Amino acid sequence: MKAAAGDPDSPFAGDRPTDWSQALRAAGLRVTRQRLAVIDAVIQKPHGTIEDILDEVRPHLPRITIQSVYFVMNSLVAAGIVRKLEFPGSPARYEIEDHDNHHHAVCRYCGRIEDVACVTGEAPCLRPEAHIDMTIEVAEVIFTAVCHECATTQQARV
Repeated sequence: MKAAAGDPDSPFAGDRPTDWSQALRAAGLRVTRQRLAVIDAVIQKPHGTIEDILDEVRPHLPRITIQSVYFVMNSLVAAGIVRKLEFPGSPARYEIEDHDNHHHAVCRYCGRIEDVACVTGEAPCLRPEAHIDMTIEVAEVIFTAVCHECATTQQARV
């Protein structure tokens, strides 16, 4: 069962769990070394790609394969523990699902990603004007930006 961003009924709503074994059990998942290692890697590398997560896990589980990381990550995303981010022109990235309805700013030069708080604070923060035959649950907002370092570099080139 996947919880929607900002879902107050989610078993993970509110503060981030500190006992990930309990969070996994609450989501109906077995507690495994691989799942705990991937969760820890996502915490250490927020907005990381699968390859970033693999690099973070390998020192602790040297025999883990990239296929295993994908399998674990998919189960964590489906359970609402990890959020999958899909930015245009970028491989999927992952962060702990805090159910806080935040958005992201992505530097168009270096690809740096920063969290941006939602202005309205609850999902969905945007609603289409046209009446559609659907209930909008979440609006994903991606701000294309230029970080301070890249702005300085770009001005130096002019």
